[in-house]
Amino acid sequence: MSLMQRITTFLRSPRGQQLVDRGRREMAKPQNQERLRQIATRLSSTRRR
Repeated sequence: MSLMQRITTFLRSPRGQQLVDRGRREMAKPQNQERLRQIATRLSSTRRR
């Protein structure tokens, strides 16, 4: 079984669904969105060099 198939199977499992739901709840929080924006800005500025 390929890696993508294993990931897909996991994400469809009850435990995978719990993790997806938790991730969505965490990303709905404004402080986490801001943290992600800062990381993205840092990464994009690093790539331009």
